[in-house]
Amino acid sequence: MSQHLHDRSDTLDYVQAMLGQMRLMAQAERCDMLGYLIEMAYIECSDIIRGKRPRRLEVGDDRERPAARSA
Repeated sequence: MSQHLHDRSDTLDYVQAMLGQMRLMAQAERCDMLGYLIEMAYIECSDIIRGKRPRRLEVGDDRERPAARSA
């Protein structure tokens, strides 16, 4: 269990670092909306790391979702 939490923490730290770099790249290219959305993902990742947000959102029972249609 402890190893799983350590791996999860490492993964989230890595994701957050990559989001930070992508945000800087988007800002450098003056892609304001993209930079904003990446920043929101960065903040969400930070909240998950600090335990302020759940990893998954409870949307309801899976039976309530419409089935995906294949083309």
